[in-house]
Amino acid sequence: MLLADRVLFIDAEAMVLDKPAGLPVDRPRDGSLSLENHIDALRFGFERLPQAVHRLDRDTSGCLLLARNPRIHKKFQQAFERGEVTKTYLAVLDGIPKEADGRIDLPLNKVSTAKDGWRMIVEKRGKPSVTNWEVAGFANGRALVRFTPETGRTHQLRVHAASGIGVPILGDPVYGNGGTPMLLHAYSLSVPRENHPAVAATAPLPQSFIDLGFSYG
Repeated sequence: MLLADRVLFIDAEAMVLDKPAGLPVDRPRDGSLSLENHIDALRFGFERLPQAVHRLDRDTSGCLLLARNPRIHKKFQQAFERGEVTKTYLAVLDGIPKEADGRIDLPLNKVSTAKDGWRMIVEKRGKPSVTNWEVAGFANGRALVRFTPETGRTHQLRVHAASGIGVPILGDPVYGNGGTPMLLHAYSLSVPRENHPAVAATAPLPQSFIDLGFSYG
């Protein structure tokens, strides 16, 4: 797998990759391959290594923003913290929701047990978490849903699908039924900049979605 062939956007400040599902951004404890193992090939002539600005779950594919120097990395992180970044995700749900669209406002908190490890749960004292969603298509008893999150909490879309919509993302091993690869895709990303055009990219729908009969765009 050559990540250099999966670059969706690049200039002197930023790079957006179409991260494949199954590749973790951070080095996992089991020592398996991660983004770090490929990062040297993403220099493209720069002395500094690019650095991921945000995170996508191992099994989530799509748009991942990297900064090409530390100063820009800090600016991009601040844009995320201020809620200036526009993100769109696509997911296949393991069924069909009762509604066609909605706005989920469910605070999330992290819990951990020795038996089950950690997960995010809906809890009043948790961090504010808001997701807008709408059905974008149907195929074989499942729905394709477009998510536009207003916040960026860990596992937000996965928990909001299961607890807010009432139908988990297909293949989600923690909040759903597992059994297949999880179908969650970071479809588009736009990050404003002061003196340059926005960093903007769109990642094509993965083959795993197409194989189930879905299309988009």
